[in-house]
Parts: sequence; structure tokens; C-alpha cells
Amino acid sequence: MDKQNIRILLIEDDPDDTLLIREMLAEVASSVYSFRLDHADTLAAGLAAYATGAHDVLLLDLGLPDSNGMDTLVAAARSCPDGPIVVLTGLTDELFGIEAVKNGAQDYLIKGRISGEILTRSICYAIERKKLENEEKRLVHELREAIDKIRTLKGLIPICASCKKIRDDQGYWNQVEVYISEHSEAEFSHGICPDCAEKFYGRFLKRQDHDPDRPDDAAPDDDGPAPGRRG
Repeated sequence: MDKQNIRILLIEDDPDDTLLIREMLAEVASSVYSFRLDHADTLAAGLAAYATGAHDVLLLDLGLPDSNGMDTLVAAARSCPDGPIVVLTGLTDELFGIEAVKNGAQDYLIKGRISGEILTRSICYAIERKKLENEEKRLVHELREAIDKIRTLKGLIPICASCKKIRDDQGYWNQVEVYISEHSEAEFSHGICPDCAEKFYGRFLKRQDHDPDRPDDAAPDDDGPAPGRRG
């Protein structure tokens, strides 16, 4: 198995906590994992470094000189939406941890209760969870695009100026209702407009007005279908 080199960015303003994290990572480095830890002591500097894409995961302390509390996490998640974040907090409130996950963190760790093993597991979990989240977003986006493409007729539609058939992507000419049915969710019900009724059945309708007893299967005008018949 190839060794996995995990690049970590720690945003932490406390030198003692920074040193402790560095020592923990050095202790748990093995034939499976190796760690490279970079450090920033302000949110602004850390987010600028994280935005370069040079790191696999962000360890984020929420109490920083230029930001504090949940606002720190919200700003980090907004700045780097595709990157995994593990929150470091001194609070033992479980509800705070749940709120952190809701606001963009993949995991959270309570300072004073962290070991090298817990830290490693949390980092690896955050990376894998974010990969799954990003893949899910990608698939949902592709699905929505596909649905929109199916539902929406876009661009120029080649239509015959004479018979009004439409040419599809394969070069075949289809009736308008066939083309629209294949490219949308529209359904058709067939009727006849007043102009066509007059064109095809004008004389017949007039005769019916004058002679109601005349048979219904009298021939229509031109080539139109006889009323009352299915064709």
C-alpha cells in the first residue's frame, strides 16, 4: 500500500496548541500516513493559503485575532466550499459541535481531549466525507442539467417552411407534435381550429345548416377528413 501524504493547514493563534498538534502528528506518522503541517495564525492569512489548493484539509480554531466563534467557520466554509474542515474548539457542548457540522465542518474536536489517533481518524474522516459530498453535488448538478435539457427546447429549430415538419438531431423530419413530445413533457390533444374547419368542411357545414337530415358521411371539401370518421 502506498503511503498517503496528507497536507494539513492549521489556523491557530495559540503557539502551545500549534506545537501540540504538530507533535501529535509526528507521533502517529507511519508507513500508512505521513503529514505535512502548515500554519497560519489569522483567519485572513489561513484562508488565503487554503484557497491555493495546496492542502487536503483545514484544521480551524474558532477563536482567532480577526474572527471569533461560529462566524469563523461560516467564513471559512464560504471561502473554500470544496475543502474539508475540522473545527478545533475548547467548548464541550455537543450542540455546538452539531451546529458546526451544519455550518460546513466535516468534524469537530474538543481541545484537551485530542490524541494523535483521534486527530488522524478525524482528519481522514473529514477528507473522505467531503469527497463524498462533492461527488454528490456533482451528480445532482449533472442530473439537473440533464433534466433541464430534456424539458427545455433550446436554440434554433429547423422547420420546413412548407409542411412545417421539424428536423431532429439525426436529420429526420418529424411532425411538430412528435418532435415536441420527444424533447419535452408536453402532451397533445387533437382538435380542429375554426379556419381549418371552414377550409375543409365549409360547404358541408353550410349544407347541414340548410338540410339537417342530410347523412353525416357526406364528402368534405378538398382533402380533409370526413367529420364523424376516424382516419
